[in-house]
Amino acid sequence: MKMAIVVITVLAAAAVAAQDAGAQSAAPSPAAPSQPPPPKPGTLGLFVYPGQGQDATKQGQDENECYLWARGQTGIDPTAAPTQAAEVEAPKGGAVKGAARGAARGAAVGAIADDGRVADEGNIDAGEGAAAGAAVGAAKGRRAQKKAQKQAQAQAQQAAQTQDTQKKETFKKAWATCLEGRGYSVK
Repeated sequence: MKMAIVVITVLAAAAVAAQDAGAQSAAPSPAAPSQPPPPKPGTLGLFVYPGQGQDATKQGQDENECYLWARGQTGIDPTAAPTQAAEVEAPKGGAVKGAARGAARGAAVGAIADDGRVADEGNIDAGEGAAAGAAVGAAKGRRAQKKAQKQAQAQAQQAAQTQDTQKKETFKKAWATCLEGRGYSVK
């Protein structure tokens, strides 16, 4: 990731240098749009007090410089969009496994319930029990598979949120360390 940023920065610098060289022979170009200013510490839950009598202008300048320093040190941009939860692979075969279990159970019940008579209306045999068990087992297997999928998605989402929170806390520590080094009290 850092390597990609370095490469992009070098390419951007080369493009700017090329534009500057071309701009010297041509009419002056309009100023490039500036980056949006860094967020205020309060947006991340930091409260900054000027411990050495710094004025508001100096404090704003120090906050901006420390923000950029913390971002460079940690590689974290606290204004970036939250991390998306990783795609979880759906468990497969829930219906088939459930059908197999159900068929085995149904066959066992049918074999026990079968009294061996040929014309026994109302009683089930092993084959009929297996068929009924397979249908019920398949439905249970699908429900279990969907439940497992939802649980996996919830766990992935929770992990992404935890990771984002940890990143922001790391960034806040770096930002606060810089500000404290410049004489501010940060809570």
